[in-house]
Amino acid sequence: MRRISNRMSGARLFPGNGLSLQLFFVTILPLTLLLLIIAFGSLELHQRAMRSLVGERDERAARTAALAIDAQLRHRGILVYNLAVSIAEGASPEMLLTNDAAQFEDFDAGVAVLARSGQLVATSVDGGLWNTLAERRLVETVADLAATVDERPLFSDAVLDAQTGDYVVFVAAARPNSAVAIGAFSPERLAAPILEGGFAVNDQANAFMVDAHDQILFRTSNLVESEPLSAHAGVANGLSGEEGATFVQTADGEHVVAFSPVAPTGWVLVLSEPWEAVSSPFLRTTLFAPLVLAPVLLMALVALWFGARQIVQPLQRLETQAAALAWGEFEPIEEPVGGTAEIRRLQRELIHLAHKVKLAQQNLRSYIGAITTGQEEERKRLARELHDVTLQSLIALNQRAQLAQMGTTSPEVSRVMADIQQLTGQSIADLRRFVRALRPIYLEDLGLATALEMLLKETGETTGMKTGFQQWGSPQRLPATCELALYRMAQEAVSNVIRHAEGQAVYIMLGFGEQSDVTLTIIDDGRGFTVPDNPAEFASAGHFGLLGLQERAELIGATLTITSERQRGTEITIYLK
Repeated sequence: MRRISNRMSGARLFPGNGLSLQLFFVTILPLTLLLLIIAFGSLELHQRAMRSLVGERDERAARTAALAIDAQLRHRGILVYNLAVSIAEGASPEMLLTNDAAQFEDFDAGVAVLARSGQLVATSVDGGLWNTLAERRLVETVADLAATVDERPLFSDAVLDAQTGDYVVFVAAARPNSAVAIGAFSPERLAAPILEGGFAVNDQANAFMVDAHDQILFRTSNLVESEPLSAHAGVANGLSGEEGATFVQTADGEHVVAFSPVAPTGWVLVLSEPWEAVSSPFLRTTLFAPLVLAPVLLMALVALWFGARQIVQPLQRLETQAAALAWGEFEPIEEPVGGTAEIRRLQRELIHLAHKVKLAQQNLRSYIGAITTGQEEERKRLARELHDVTLQSLIALNQRAQLAQMGTTSPEVSRVMADIQQLTGQSIADLRRFVRALRPIYLEDLGLATALEMLLKETGETTGMKTGFQQWGSPQRLPATCELALYRMAQEAVSNVIRHAEGQAVYIMLGFGEQSDVTLTIIDDGRGFTVPDNPAEFASAGHFGLLGLQERAELIGATLTITSERQRGTEITIYLK
């Protein structure tokens, strides 16, 4: 029995007709090869996926940090510009620098007021680089800024301060024929809280910021300068205005290099880390795939499900939240996206960054609101003075010209008096129109709809453009600040059509909803333009009128929507709820 049993067992393993071999080669071997291909293929695919995900993560981190630095630079530019405006209006530089010292805390090297010739007028700090300017390059930089600055804030190149050994950047602003306001700050102190708080720096990862002159403005302690930074991967791309990520092979493995430009100053921010450091622990586990074969197939399926659920989907949700954050919507970023620990840490850093940006915007909005209120009060005062003094004088002059014309018998004198009367009448009409623009009386007395209708009527009479006004819903009076803001926004939009759009017609639609919401729409048939993707790009693209609309909308809590197409006109919608 044992012998028969052995023969039967041998026949099953190696039959004469080769059935087991056929089964092995047709079924078992192909399945084994397929499992091996899946095992090693999944390892390669996983490597590529992790490589791409790390690259996308670092690219977003670089872009977010660059936007934060950009916001800080613009904030400093606005502070210096407001100081220049106050000086141009006659305020004492010494009093401004003393009383408003808290506003200039971001300028760690101080703020100064210089004459156009470069002579120091006042400074916010005692000693330091303002009083000594020991290094010749500092003197040349400050003198060049004072001589070339126009109304917009102007940033200088980074200059090395011989006393402290740190780089210093100057930002200057001035009004025409007025002294120059200049603030100085360290780019390293500006960038350090943002980069060290928003990017996980370790022994292998590093970050640095460099300018167009190959000067390192900020770097992590583990960055080794083995070559000129202008030759470093990503620097040349960032200096040319590009942003993105690339992969570079180094002695310790492949690194992902993310880069993003800082627009106002022409700097470039670069983040670098080995992507394998993030994914290596999981990859080492997958090396056992050839030993377990069938279980690995199941593990690969689980890994794919995990990757889609814990990495890809959270990153997609985080990307959507970051896009909303770029447009000033801070609430969506607070919603948890889940995912891996790295993604959750990235979201926490974005939330922290959003809180800082929100606080900065609130402070800036309060400051702009105060400035806007002051402007409106000054407009009212000026309109009142023009109406009560100048206009009345012109009317009296016109009446005296009439009396003189009636009392003379000389044809020549009568003709001159008639000319004077005509010029005086035209001046009275122009002055009344100017007073109405400064202080919209129709808005105060009759409401927003009537004021907008009269605005279009005057526009049509003075420019010859075709105008139209349409109102729907039940009219209602709004708070005075909201009505004035909406009127000024419509006034600015119509002014943009006249000055820039080259259109033939402009229309305004005003709608009142049932829930006390208001919709104001301005439409023109002008040449149109390309709307920037982000409100922060309005100023850099030269759309200062749109920037003013955006700021007024934020002040009253309204939503601004701009739609435009080349040669197809522009539509601006303001929605206030």
